[in-house]
Amino acid sequence: MYLDSIALVRTTPCLAEPGKVIVTGKPACSLAEVIPYLAALPDVIAYNPETLSLTFRRRTGFMTLYPDRVYITKVKDIDARLELLVALTAAINATWEHRQDLVAAHDARRAPRPLDIYVQLPQTNCGKCGDATCMAFAVGLLMQNHVLDDCPMLRSGSSFADRRATLDAML
Repeated sequence: MYLDSIALVRTTPCLAEPGKVIVTGKPACSLAEVIPYLAALPDVIAYNPETLSLTFRRRTGFMTLYPDRVYITKVKDIDARLELLVALTAAINATWEHRQDLVAAHDARRAPRPLDIYVQLPQTNCGKCGDATCMAFAVGLLMQNHVLDDCPMLRSGSSFADRRATLDAML
């Protein structure tokens, strides 16, 4: 076992989603050795090997790990806070136990930005997705307020199949 626990240090209001909080946790030991292996897992959207910072996309937010602290966004209640810290501890331990099957990441990765997404969209500003512009839709995709199928042109247009595949990979 690599990590005994992650202690709940504090919660702060989540500005991105009122009514939810950001959880800050402190691991019982440094995560420095395991972070490069965690960076090899799916759903990693940003990794900086110099600072050993790593961000994962969660279904309803993000989770950022540093060697000495953890942040989890858009957490709904006290039970969820504690469950997430326990689940993260278990995931870290499972990754460490299977590290021989993983290739530790050494290259930086960054999260896509709205403009990165926008250039792959149809750029028609048709509004059929519910947003006024494709740029607003791009932001909605990054904030997980939309899915690609919300864009009718991406959903049915064979001329956008390559762009859709690129967006799938980015998101």
